[in-house]
Amino acid sequence: MQKCFPMLIILALFAVSGVMGQSDSDSEMSIEESYLQEAMEMMIIRETSRSDSREQKLIAIETIASALERGSTNEELRTTLEYLSLEGTLNRTTRGKRLANNFPEVRQQAAKYLGTVGTKEAKAALIKVCITDNEPMVLQEAIKSIGQIGMNDNDDAVNTVVWVFNKFNNSDAPDNLLSLVAVDTLEKLIEKYQRVELGTLEVFVKIMEGPYSPMVKERAKQAFLNIRRVAYRNR
Repeated sequence: MQKCFPMLIILALFAVSGVMGQSDSDSEMSIEESYLQEAMEMMIIRETSRSDSREQKLIAIETIASALERGSTNEELRTTLEYLSLEGTLNRTTRGKRLANNFPEVRQQAAKYLGTVGTKEAKAALIKVCITDNEPMVLQEAIKSIGQIGMNDNDDAVNTVVWVFNKFNNSDAPDNLLSLVAVDTLEKLIEKYQRVELGTLEVFVKIMEGPYSPMVKERAKQAFLNIRRVAYRNR
């Protein structure tokens, strides 16, 4: 499949050149150009996302990012991002006994753009990432995207963020970046839903009292004071 990919790209580029060479004043041709662009993007995404190569998978994500920026709502973009966000965790390829597709950068970028998709299905995929991944760089992006989407049905988003924080709350070597992202996301969800859970208060207290950097401790203190106001208003 990888050997065929460069030829497919060349053929697609020739096709686009043929269409773009037509008159811009023709409105029907404008529709054709748009259709051809999306068809070309989806071809690239399918080929590169299924490749064994880390680099080609990143190309797939870059292409998806361009489509999302243009406003595309093609459901295949979301399902491909979900698949790539689990590359090497739930979606495993082995050679002998060695895991051959452990690409944290791919999962990180896929998690980032699931936040851009912004649907409940994207949120569910991000929760799955949080439960299955152990790479802080991936989890940081997944938690940030959960905050960007801002959905918290039955407190599933808040509970997931609290769970991840507690899992990585290591008193000997705390993860400052992951903790900072967790605080930001929890505060966003609390402000939006005007509801405070005990677990979120415990996260802020653990950071304020733990061996975290002064910046992270101060951020947790600010969030704690903010959500205390929410709790007071709801009394």
